[in-house]
Amino acid sequence: MNQSVQVSQRASLSYRLTVASWAGLLCYQIYCVVTYGEPWIIALGRILPLIIFIPGLIRVAPRTVIWLCFVSLMYFISGVERLFATPSSVTAWFAMVCIVTLFTAGMLWVRWQSRDQLAS
Repeated sequence: MNQSVQVSQRASLSYRLTVASWAGLLCYQIYCVVTYGEPWIIALGRILPLIIFIPGLIRVAPRTVIWLCFVSLMYFISGVERLFATPSSVTAWFAMVCIVTLFTAGMLWVRWQSRDQLAS
């Protein structure tokens, strides 16, 4: 198999994983807002940082993914705290898997995408 085709396939899979993890994290945040009945300002603080990345994710922009990975670290801190408080919570584990997958797949996509662009 041609190496550039393989990189493009890996980049494509990685981007799909990034978007799926982003969607899972967004659903988790909405679930927390609804379940715990948080005030609107807290709900806004949970959901808005994820929603602002929608246009860049649609455009498939590398800078958007880089910033999304940076913002996901905030959710990582919150997720670790949630896991220490409730280690048996399935939703907390789901959120942590989404966050780690989002960060890892996003960084891999940026790397593979940049290599793909340099090769062409």
